[in-house]
Amino acid sequence: MANDYADSSIKTLDPVTHIRTRPGMYVGEPGTGAMYHDCIYILMKEVIDNSIDEFVMGAGKRIEVTVNYDTGETSVRDYGRGIPLGKVVDCVSQMNTGGKFDSDSFQFSAGMNGVGTKAVNALSEFFEVRSYRDGEFSEAYFEEGRLKSQKRGKTKTSERTGTFIRYKPDVKVLKNFKVREEHVVRRMRMYAYVNAGLSITLNGQEILSQHGLADLIADEAQFEKLYQPFHIKTKNLEIIFTHTNRFGEEYYSFVNGQYTTDGGTHLTAFKEALTKALNEYDPKKKFDGDDIRDGLIGAVSIRIMNPVFEGQTKIKFVMNDIRAELVQQMKKEIETALHRSPAEADKLISKIEETGKIRSQLNTIKKQARERSQATQVRVKQLKDSKNHLKLDKLNKKTGKAEGEETMIFLTEGQSAGGTLGNARDAMNQAVFFLRGKPLNTFGVGKEVLYKNEEFFNLIKTLDIEDTLEHLRYGKIIFATDADVDGLHIRMLLTTFFMRFYRQLILDGRVFILETPLFRVRNKKEQYYCFSEAEKLAAEKKCGKLFETTRFKGLGELNAKEFKDFIGEDMRLTPVTCADDIDVEKTIKFYMGSNTPERKDYIMDSLVCDSSEF
Repeated sequence: MANDYADSSIKTLDPVTHIRTRPGMYVGEPGTGAMYHDCIYILMKEVIDNSIDEFVMGAGKRIEVTVNYDTGETSVRDYGRGIPLGKVVDCVSQMNTGGKFDSDSFQFSAGMNGVGTKAVNALSEFFEVRSYRDGEFSEAYFEEGRLKSQKRGKTKTSERTGTFIRYKPDVKVLKNFKVREEHVVRRMRMYAYVNAGLSITLNGQEILSQHGLADLIADEAQFEKLYQPFHIKTKNLEIIFTHTNRFGEEYYSFVNGQYTTDGGTHLTAFKEALTKALNEYDPKKKFDGDDIRDGLIGAVSIRIMNPVFEGQTKIKFVMNDIRAELVQQMKKEIETALHRSPAEADKLISKIEETGKIRSQLNTIKKQARERSQATQVRVKQLKDSKNHLKLDKLNKKTGKAEGEETMIFLTEGQSAGGTLGNARDAMNQAVFFLRGKPLNTFGVGKEVLYKNEEFFNLIKTLDIEDTLEHLRYGKIIFATDADVDGLHIRMLLTTFFMRFYRQLILDGRVFILETPLFRVRNKKEQYYCFSEAEKLAAEKKCGKLFETTRFKGLGELNAKEFKDFIGEDMRLTPVTCADDIDVEKTIKFYMGSNTPERKDYIMDSLVCDSSEF
């Protein structure tokens, strides 16, 4: 009640308690570890960033990282200058304390606020730090952010200068999480790409890039590049780009060695600079920005004093005041690179012109599809829409995220499951799109086929991604199919569609699979919904001797009341991801191409039989 709001309602928390109470303010949302930016990886990043900063300053070319994927316990040892021995405790526990406020000590640092390592300390069950300098060491041990012991003395061995940190994330604060190896490996690889010559040893395996961003583009483009990449490198700027015949555009951007997955000022400056440079290189022609960027794969890295990021997780660089200067610098460098390699520039221009012709043909097909759609229906009949929608161009002042991030659309098979889902959903933020059986296999087809296919045309129209992904209408796209063979096949067909034509949505963490219960176990007093065989066995044990187990065959077997529980706050979602170490095009071709005999042989060779069944 209003009368209860008095002096006693106002609380002042010490920094450690505040971090443990509001971890999202410091390291992002806790998450489960399924997403690349869940805080379990941000904790790791905050520690490693300090070691990267040492490398950037020319101190230490090796970092050793050990990660226990089951518990999250992590250790990081670098061979930099080592934390000044008298300030070891302060640097990992006192907020707003660090050496990066001094531009002479760290000229191009990603961490500038004196917060990161302190947050890791506060959110850890235990946190151990040890600094080695000139034959001496200083160490401290913390539990839940509170100092338990410290020690200083001379080293007994010839331990090299540097810093060692070991911590274990506290499950009391971060709850349920699982560290995914692919996310950790990807993060280490990105560190290596943007810091050529840095050796990172992860659980005994070395990750090293001698050619930096050139290695990144070579790995990502594989053998699909249409011309030799244009590679520009100055003291504070590195750009590399080429084209493939893939759909869409792919970018990797970095600031002071920090992988900015959400891009920002430097990335938008590159896109603008590339368009301007190409139009000035060949002034007789006027290239459209969309044609230039279709099929483009590029990387941008800048080094800058006092960078500004959006939030503590530093995944988006925001310094619009330097944008015009960056555009001019990048434009000049790109134009010079084009003149230095006229043969490769001609191949680039040929690719853009070919894309322009295809776009012109596609526009005709789009127009016909729209006319066909308008002639038959005013709206998409397969859609039960939500009231709210995602607005990427508007920020929610409370959360700092785009408005409508909580919105989602379920892609479900048939009217049975879709009808149940439609009745159970939150109509404000949840939409349902009904698939008519198995959609078209889009492997090997051109984009024009999508507009001739009514179902995919309606889906593209519903998501509003026809012209740009910036108009996307929902925060999450969720496959809601049965957990049977047909349902799994539909998931594969949808994954193929998004992977081939709208891969950026997957890379942005927008596409998910809805996990629904496979079993219901109940007795006269209680019932449990189980998502796995292990959960079923545990539930049967809880129910005692007399129980009934039901195996659900499809989503349509659940009523709306039951379904509401599985699409609410505790909804189980598995993200559709694209690992860096997989040749995506080759993988899609193998599973979705016309090589049926090869696939059959692979399946037969991979079958695992339980001898107890025979």
